[in-house]
Amino acid sequence: MSAADFRCGFVAVVGRTNVGKSTLINALVGSKVSIVTAKPQTTRHRILAVLTTDQAQIVFVDTPGIHRNSGKAMNRIMNRTAANALADADLVLFVIEAKRWTEEDADVLEKIKSSGIPAVALLNKVDAVHPKDAILGALSSLAEKHQFEEMIPISAKKGDNLEALLGVIPAYLPESLPLFPEHMRTDRSKEFQAAEIIREKLTHMLHQELPYGLTVQVERYLANDRTFEIDAIIWVERDSQKGIVVGKAGSRLKAIGKAARLELKEQLRGPVHLELWVKVKQNWADNEKDLQALGIDPIV
Repeated sequence: MSAADFRCGFVAVVGRTNVGKSTLINALVGSKVSIVTAKPQTTRHRILAVLTTDQAQIVFVDTPGIHRNSGKAMNRIMNRTAANALADADLVLFVIEAKRWTEEDADVLEKIKSSGIPAVALLNKVDAVHPKDAILGALSSLAEKHQFEEMIPISAKKGDNLEALLGVIPAYLPESLPLFPEHMRTDRSKEFQAAEIIREKLTHMLHQELPYGLTVQVERYLANDRTFEIDAIIWVERDSQKGIVVGKAGSRLKAIGKAARLELKEQLRGPVHLELWVKVKQNWADNEKDLQALGIDPIV
């Protein structure tokens, strides 16, 4: 294979919070590389997801949703991470909801315009649009906001039009040999993925009670003959939050652990022994030193 026969590059997937960026990336690469919940600001890190075909290697960059609520250090870092992902991108996928345009969408578009990078607009969640003629109106309105390279209505959840999207991306990537091994799906470690799965289950189980000042840190990850032992700490900011996570007589923590263990067992294809502890670290989400120690790097 020569570089002239192959294309490879970075595609930043950007948008405000909760528009379906992680769902889209998981669907495009065919495996779960980013956790998905209905809670805004679920994605906190820059995560690479790699798709390799006969003609191209597309490196999707999943980013935190850009948002205006940036009071805490963690929120500011998330915004910086998302914005900086544009700097290294060959193409931007701008994800918006088909039925909704907000001031935060406009903020993201301004960052795309400033970057000067070619952008494809993705009108997501079109499966929820009725009547379908309304999609044409939404596309027309979007075309007035910026000169996008392409505008594609999609449903990341249903898989609608994703093949069409994959068909147009390689043309915007440089001629290059692959940057990653063919079977690689993400740049993130098994420890990171385990921590994220636990955090996903926390989000699902706690619903509206979930404190934003919550994260997961894997302390031990041992693989032995396809059997896995994982110890993890759930960090919260206050004692009252610890009680919410643990639940009455430990019932909620037990349920969270069971749900996480079952998904980890399926992903790792082997038995998983999972131990969880809940600990308090005051105001960790607003302390850059704590954030760095917990794997959320303030220098991005």
